[in-house]
Amino acid sequence: MPTFPNSTLQNSTLQNGDAPDRQRRTVRWVVAIAALALLFDGYDLVVYGTVVSTFMQDPSQLGQLSAAQLGALGSYALMGVMVGALTAGAIGDRLGRRRMMLINIVWFSVGMAATAMAHDAATFGVWRFVTGLGVGALVATAGAMIAEFAPAGKRNFYNAVVYSGVPAGGVLASVLAIILSDAVTWRGLFWIGALPILFLFPLALVKLPESPLWLLSRGRPAAGERVGFRALAGKRYRLPTTLLGMMSFCGLLLTYGLNTWLPQIMAQYGYDKTYSLMFLLTLNFGAIIGGLLASRGADRLGAQRVIATTFGLAALSLVLLTLGFPLPVLLLCVAIAGVGTLGTQVLIYGFVSNYYVTSARAAGVAWCAGFGRLGGIFGPLIGGLLISAGVETHVAFYVFGSIAVLGGLVTFFVPGKPTDAAMEPTPESDAAPSRAVTEGFVSEPWSGQTAAVAEKSTSINGNE
Repeated sequence: MPTFPNSTLQNSTLQNGDAPDRQRRTVRWVVAIAALALLFDGYDLVVYGTVVSTFMQDPSQLGQLSAAQLGALGSYALMGVMVGALTAGAIGDRLGRRRMMLINIVWFSVGMAATAMAHDAATFGVWRFVTGLGVGALVATAGAMIAEFAPAGKRNFYNAVVYSGVPAGGVLASVLAIILSDAVTWRGLFWIGALPILFLFPLALVKLPESPLWLLSRGRPAAGERVGFRALAGKRYRLPTTLLGMMSFCGLLLTYGLNTWLPQIMAQYGYDKTYSLMFLLTLNFGAIIGGLLASRGADRLGAQRVIATTFGLAALSLVLLTLGFPLPVLLLCVAIAGVGTLGTQVLIYGFVSNYYVTSARAAGVAWCAGFGRLGGIFGPLIGGLLISAGVETHVAFYVFGSIAVLGGLVTFFVPGKPTDAAMEPTPESDAAPSRAVTEGFVSEPWSGQTAAVAEKSTSINGNE
């Protein structure tokens, strides 16, 4: 690995007047690429919900399938997401953020293309699982990357911008299903999900840098410091990690349950396919706007307090949906439910990614995304079982509302962020990046020069 004299580093960073501008441009590229990647995560999440009624009504597509079978089929992707997220947590703190993003953009694009060519339920389910592996790794890696690039005081907002790609993808899937489903069929909708390999991968290859904080912490844990999942199992993080996982479980159960079954539930209230998809569109649009507004509050008031509030909003809005209000009021309730479900999950990712130190951050976000996907698995299953059992429609909303109440209670008991000095970078530690590094070389992709900066960081005065 090449090294550079301190004077060279200082001349190329501290004396470079445009370093702040290059840093801002880099942050914008990181946010844009991560948001686009998660937009297709959201697309993958919602596109299945838009075609469930087609599979139920037309056995020629994948065979004769019951509501319970369709719920299970929808859960295969979520199982893959869980495995992919946990795998990313196991290796992401070692391979780096950039490599994980590039690999998994390709992975889930190929999976979506293969799913579009499936001709039976078994093959469809296998490829949904494979696609989920890539999606889960992206969700886990994006949170860690944004936490390491976003400026202090705006981390929840930047995180919300990126993770709002998920509900934005849901909006995109709903709109395209309304406009194109008759023209391109369900297969065409899944082919659209494979497009990132054509434009997002080349863009990320050129513009996505490696995290300087990861470069600086790579292979340099402080004495006695645990890295990755080992850090989560330690005394300091054991309880909060459990509670954060339960928060994510509740948030993703609500998110996936409603995105999969809301069109079908509203159809039982007498709304046809177009209106049902309008509800799905409203749910995700509410999550985007509400999540961004709530993130501003999280930066000012604290994410924990805001998350508990939005869980409460979810419970209230789901109960109101059972009261038979006129359509405009129902759409407003659905939008608020979007804030309280998927919007809340966006805030949870931000809370988690800023809760852990660099050496445990990818594992922490991966745990949140991976364990949370168990809730995502149960959400479609619960909805499918309730509909198959023929229970009254309002019961489904009461069940989901109860989960929201539980999520709010769990959030209340998460302890404050650990501040043990042994676990935080210090000015003297190898894990502490200098201002010159974060401002001067943050815009460079993985390169020998960037690695050299990481190697020589401790000889440059100043901390992060």
